[in-house]
Amino acid sequence: MSDPLWGKLKGSHDELAWPPLVGGPTAGLLSLARFLEDSQWLSRDEISARQHEQLVKLAEYSMRFSRSFRERLKKAGLEPADLREPANLSRLPLLSRRDLQKGDAYCVQPPKEHLPVNETKTSGSTGEPVTVKRTAITQLFWLAITLREYFWHERAFDLKLSAIRPTIPEYAETSNWGPPANLLFETGPAQLIPITMSVEEIAQRLCAFAPNVLVIYPNVLTALIAQLKQTAATLSSVKLIRSISETLSPELKAGAREFFGARVIDNYSSQEVGVIAVQCPDSELYHTMSESLIVEVLDENGRACGEGETGRVVLTDLHNFATPMVRYDIGDYARAGGACPCGRGLPTLERVLGRERNLILMPDGSRHWPLVGFARFRDVAPVTQYQMVQTSRDEIEVRLVTETPLSGGQVSDLSDVIRESLGHPFALRFVYFDERIPSGPRGKFEEFVSKV
Repeated sequence: MSDPLWGKLKGSHDELAWPPLVGGPTAGLLSLARFLEDSQWLSRDEISARQHEQLVKLAEYSMRFSRSFRERLKKAGLEPADLREPANLSRLPLLSRRDLQKGDAYCVQPPKEHLPVNETKTSGSTGEPVTVKRTAITQLFWLAITLREYFWHERAFDLKLSAIRPTIPEYAETSNWGPPANLLFETGPAQLIPITMSVEEIAQRLCAFAPNVLVIYPNVLTALIAQLKQTAATLSSVKLIRSISETLSPELKAGAREFFGARVIDNYSSQEVGVIAVQCPDSELYHTMSESLIVEVLDENGRACGEGETGRVVLTDLHNFATPMVRYDIGDYARAGGACPCGRGLPTLERVLGRERNLILMPDGSRHWPLVGFARFRDVAPVTQYQMVQTSRDEIEVRLVTETPLSGGQVSDLSDVIRESLGHPFALRFVYFDERIPSGPRGKFEEFVSKV
């Protein structure tokens, strides 16, 4: 542990200052984080070989406990051991979001060592709500890979951090960053801002707190810069901006870098599988998190894209033994990358495309990132895809694809969920589509579109 960062490690025992002794579940996180420090330097071929050894383990287990996976494997004429050869993975049919909506993709009995199992609900970038069961092991990988991102780009945990996220229910200021950073290191204070707060209030709160690190969605970042310019505020305390969830355009990245005088890095992640790719600390490329996932970028014929080519992102979660996410078509698009000059063997993406959402305009004139309540849609109605289009300050067009026609009661219940989530009794106009809601210009799908 010659790296000075590890000299700041916080142990689990207050009476042991040096060397720090880490115990309990945190010891597993430390062990995995240290492993990732080394594995990133393996060659691409070595990484691929180890990925497919793990894939065989996953396939052997899922063959026994997931009927859906067993049928997919049988349809492809494959046995679990065949997946040791990378070329054989492409024979397996893709797992779509509609397949997940059927609810039979889960393993009936995850390994005891992987418990507990939790459900996560997401609509991704396609407006198709899905529920994925994730385990303590998949959560451990998420935490360890988040630490990797910190190690690559931050390294100073004593800074002030502000995070604007949809999972924050109310405004708060805390004494530390929370997991995973505070599990292993002493951190500075944090500011937690609900994403539904108006841009005006977000700007005021940030200026008062003066963070050094800002975690933010790109569309909120765009609105924040416009608001700060309007009020002649600068937020000069910000030294690092971490963009998450949506697509970060090169234009916004350059504009944010110029306005704040800060470094801007991007993270590609999803609720279904965790962190997918993180921007390299030495280049503009995104390294895929290959210890956790196999990431494919496929053209319209299902073939692997070459460097610089754009295709669909297909993911295999190597450690989810509750929901076998093998060749999962997440609905995103990316541009395949080549070898990175940094020397890491982790494969790369040049750019992630097509994950966007407009801000909603409220009747009082304020704007914020919209929460529409998608996690509850399938509890009240058989919604397979949705899109919201704001046509005026007071009206939302709700575009739906449903498994069966909705009853009056289902429409009423769905309307209640949407209005409650948006925070205003908007007039809702429902429009139905048979199979799929059309994408916008250039094939881009947006869950929420504001035409106001």
